[in-house]
Amino acid sequence: MARGEHHRMHAQDRVQRNRLRVAQEAARLMSEHGIRDFHHAKLKAAERLGIHDAQALPRNHEIEQALREHQRIFHAKSHPQLLRERREAAVEAMRFLADFEPRLVGAVLEGTADTHSAVCLHVFSDTPEEVTLFLQERGVPVEVQTRRLRITRDEQAEYTVLLFSADGLPFDLTVLPRDSLRQPPLDRVDEKPMRRASLAMAEELLVADNDDDDFESKLAAVLR
Repeated sequence: MARGEHHRMHAQDRVQRNRLRVAQEAARLMSEHGIRDFHHAKLKAAERLGIHDAQALPRNHEIEQALREHQRIFHAKSHPQLLRERREAAVEAMRFLADFEPRLVGAVLEGTADTHSAVCLHVFSDTPEEVTLFLQERGVPVEVQTRRLRITRDEQAEYTVLLFSADGLPFDLTVLPRDSLRQPPLDRVDEKPMRRASLAMAEELLVADNDDDDFESKLAAVLR
């Protein structure tokens, strides 16, 4: 093997090792410190590891994979129960919010929820105030924020977000217009249409067993 080729392969191996190290550290930060933003987590991880090569920054799906692995290794006993509690809470909330055709999204659906994770739902109304009033009239104090979501690779839009707690768990409701039922926003992990589960799908997922070894096929079956 030529010397130049040897150096090139060595450099590629180093980059791949560093990508894995950054992904693992980003996953740890997300799991243990409640960091929800993938970009922030990977930058903080690279800084902590002293890695400054942009090529060594993993993609979001690599961090999500590392997060699943982190949870399997370090939270094997507690994670299934933690996830089930949040999915049960999600189903109960979706029944409560049935008039707004709720969809379960995010870490609770994907199976990567941790102690910091909110139960994230999309609810649908052409007037966000209608959802706020619905909650307030039923004695649910809400904090109103806004969030930007990517509709296409080139287009973003701002939506109302309602935050509240119930039974000790945080809830995060994004209010989207009714026509967004047909076109989900793009996922922050892979920039594909966000995976969402209706109430019936969430109930089906809750019935599934807790064997994470075949999680993707189970989730795919539920979301078919």
